[in-house]
Order: sequence, then C-alpha cells, then structure tokens
Amino acid sequence: MNREVTLPLIVDDRGTLQVSAADVSKLLRTLGGRWLHLVEAGAEDLDEDTVAALTIELAKLADRIDVACIAHSSGGTS
Repeated sequence: MNREVTLPLIVDDRGTLQVSAADVSKLLRTLGGRWLHLVEAGAEDLDEDTVAALTIELAKLADRIDVACIAHSSGGTS
C-alpha cells in the first residue's frame, strides 16, 4: 500500500498560507510520538508494528508539508 497523497497548500488571494506549516508538521510528529509512547507503556490495544509504520508515514507527510511550504515561501513550484 504505497499511495501518494497530494497536499494542497491553502493560500489566500495574495498567496499567503492560511495554516501554519510548522503547526501541522508538529501535530503530525507529536501524534506519532504519542502513539509510540503508548506502545512503550504497554497499551495492549495498539499493535507495535502498525504504530511504527504509521508513525513513519506521519513523519514523511510532515516532511513533505515542510518541503512544499519552503518551496512556496521561496517562490518555487514544488
């Protein structure tokens, strides 16, 4: 299951981003980190391999958001 996700940047008519990329990236990374913490604490209803895979994918998504926003703020089209 290797599907690509297209991330639209939400900008106003002046090109200003409407959501802080740093906040979204931090949220995604924090969510993954908290899941890992729950697994380490022994939460029996969470599968360790699944949590690890999801955490990695959330981090990749956060990285893609960061890259897209950096490109946007520097005038790139990526």
